[in-house]
Amino acid sequence: MLGILFVVLIAVWLLRNLVADPQEFINVSLIGLTTGSVYALVALGYTLVYGILQLINFAHGDVFALSGLIASSIMIDVLSLSNDEAVVVVIGGLTLTILMTMAFGSTINASVEFIGYRRLRGQPRLTMLISAVGMSFIVQNIGLAIYGVNFRSSPNLIPSRPAFTLGEVSLGWNKLTIVLITVPVLILLTWLVRSTKQGKAMRATAQDQDAAAMMGINVNRTISFTFLLAGGLAGAAGVLFLLQFNMRYDTGFELGLIAFTAAVLGGIGNLAGATLGGLLIGFIQAYNEGLTIWALGTDWTRTIVFGILIAILVFRPEGLLGERTPEGA
Repeated sequence: MLGILFVVLIAVWLLRNLVADPQEFINVSLIGLTTGSVYALVALGYTLVYGILQLINFAHGDVFALSGLIASSIMIDVLSLSNDEAVVVVIGGLTLTILMTMAFGSTINASVEFIGYRRLRGQPRLTMLISAVGMSFIVQNIGLAIYGVNFRSSPNLIPSRPAFTLGEVSLGWNKLTIVLITVPVLILLTWLVRSTKQGKAMRATAQDQDAAAMMGINVNRTISFTFLLAGGLAGAAGVLFLLQFNMRYDTGFELGLIAFTAAVLGGIGNLAGATLGGLLIGFIQAYNEGLTIWALGTDWTRTIVFGILIAILVFRPEGLLGERTPEGA
């Protein structure tokens, strides 16, 4: 009953803002869509690893941040991209940057699994959790050692001018690009997990590692592939985030926690749930910071997001799309 009342209050608040200023409401929603897309990519990395190892990889957010910093070096120092380049050069440069950054993120994440987690699989979960926290600090300090404490940014490669306009509502190319990159990645990931031989091996390993090994599945290779995949998602998210905001070595800490909240909200271990959770958190953040009527403002965003995390863990630990298990019942 309390949950239903809360949802009704949120709906009334959103409807009040929509009626008062439809243009502002839609523009803020588009901001939430682009931000939520980045959160969804990072949340999927969390949910992939949790699904196969029942482990919260706290280093994942730091892999995202380090990948974003590496992307800035690729754009500026290696490819020398600038906003004066031709469109074809910009598209080719961004594509190459994303692919190189995904490869880097995959390598770092797989290394984290090999060094920090592989030998601890038979140990209590708390042991692996402590190792995950340690690996997080290690990856974060690698970024600090290489790039220092200053923020890094990318050249203004994608213009903010409207890609299309509908009435008084417009969507800029910089925001549309985020969605156009994210959607194919999500579709490809879903196809890989559900329809390929490697995806079936991942699902079998997630259900029972011993049984999967008896059926001829190389469990170590499958888990390493999962970390490679999650690291690639973190790398792609790092590039997309860099195109919109500045980054530094500790950017991944807070964003990683937000993405973890998104994964828990949707149902950690559930791909569709992670995507839904990321989008919902993106919308919640955008509405709180962008709407003018009864909105608490930027200072309250963290409180709201982590309040949602606590509420989900207390009242519905399986998340919106997750299934309640005997352990979590």
